[in-house]
Amino acid sequence: MDKNVPQGVKLGSKDKHKEAAVDLVRSAMKSGVIDSALLPMEVPSGDSYAWMLIKDEAFLAKAEPFAPTMPVNAANAVKRLTRKGTGKYKTAVLIRPCEVRAAVELVKLNQAHLDDLLLITYDCVGAVPTDDYIKDPAGKNKAFKTALVSGNFNSGIMKEVCSFCTDFSRTSSDLHLSLTDDGIFLSSNNVKGDDFLKNMKLEAKADLSKWYEKIESISSVRKNKKVQIFEKIKKDVDGLINFHKIFENCIGCHSCGSVCPICYCRQCFFDSTVNEQNSDLKFIRARQKGVLSFPPDKLMFHIGRLSHMSLSCVSCGLCSDACPVDIPVASVFSYVADQTQSAFDYKSGNSVGDALPMRDYKLEELGELGELSKSVDRQEGADA
Repeated sequence: MDKNVPQGVKLGSKDKHKEAAVDLVRSAMKSGVIDSALLPMEVPSGDSYAWMLIKDEAFLAKAEPFAPTMPVNAANAVKRLTRKGTGKYKTAVLIRPCEVRAAVELVKLNQAHLDDLLLITYDCVGAVPTDDYIKDPAGKNKAFKTALVSGNFNSGIMKEVCSFCTDFSRTSSDLHLSLTDDGIFLSSNNVKGDDFLKNMKLEAKADLSKWYEKIESISSVRKNKKVQIFEKIKKDVDGLINFHKIFENCIGCHSCGSVCPICYCRQCFFDSTVNEQNSDLKFIRARQKGVLSFPPDKLMFHIGRLSHMSLSCVSCGLCSDACPVDIPVASVFSYVADQTQSAFDYKSGNSVGDALPMRDYKLEELGELGELSKSVDRQEGADA
């Protein structure tokens, strides 16, 4: 979270969060500051939500900006909307902090563009696991709204990763909605946010010091909880034997990779014909080992996915939501991501300007190899 306490514009009372957000988007569309909005909307069956690109103001009333569950990471919607580059419409997107961080990572991976988007985040109390929501949409809707209005960041109905998330508030968005006891306040996060307030003729004068102190306090508690949870996960997952035990029930459906916003490859190696094994090879391996697990190479799939995306993992928890055999994929990946990102002194989704490790190399990061490379360059220069 930004260390500078922002000032905000009051939009409405704390129990009118949806109305405040929708009215803000509607006013911005009417004034021409934005052309459209990308918001979640309840599907006809009433047990999930879909991201809708809205240009007609009449449809805004049907939107649910603060959706209780998260069937899709909004970064995937952002990717599909912007993957061909900039367009002709200015679009506002109201998303969770983990979703905007995933979108930032996709920009670094050349999978998305944010120039035409106005990213708005809000204080996230968590997201209800998809399966739990499908079983009781009405009950979970009520419980989620209660948590949101009361500012309860420790509700037991949310995903496990939400309980130790420390990036649940003001992150790398353009604007942020602070859900305080005194109401809902809009604050700017950068120049793009400043321009929006200026064009909307909104003045951010409200003091948000109390809100900031509350967010910092919650973040501190969660940091301690994360340490405790990761210590437990470390005992369960460190080492190949333990790692195998965690994923031994994997059925190889690859759903965790399909829902991950960072797994963007159109054709995954593990789903390709190149990875298919003929029956002769399977029998040879079975005779060598005495036994052959099906599906084969499931550990390689998870290890391969970790090596590809752990630096960009934002702990959105969708991988666990998608797992049909209840493997705690999200907790394991969050733990590994914390290790790899710490090793590179990197924070996923923190800023578009932060270079993604393993893509931008610096000689001073390569130790003896870097010194050898420099000496070769110097020698070649002298010979020339």
